[in-house]
Amino acid sequence: MVDLFERAQEREQKDRDIAIEAELLRGRETEQPDEEDGIRYCLDCGEEIPEDRLKARPDAVRCVYCKELKDIRSKR
Repeated sequence: MVDLFERAQEREQKDRDIAIEAELLRGRETEQPDEEDGIRYCLDCGEEIPEDRLKARPDAVRCVYCKELKDIRSKR
């Protein structure tokens, strides 16, 4: 009987790990950046993405404002 509970706990932990990984991947930008002469521009508004944003999120392809709008729209 203990073996059954251990397997259930292992399965539950595996499901949690999968859910956490999926959530982390969902927040990651996957589109190709718009760059010219080493400067990255937001895919939505066309403004230069600030250096601080790129330090915090090297994969960013949108400015903070446009990324927040995109996240709000995707939750609808």
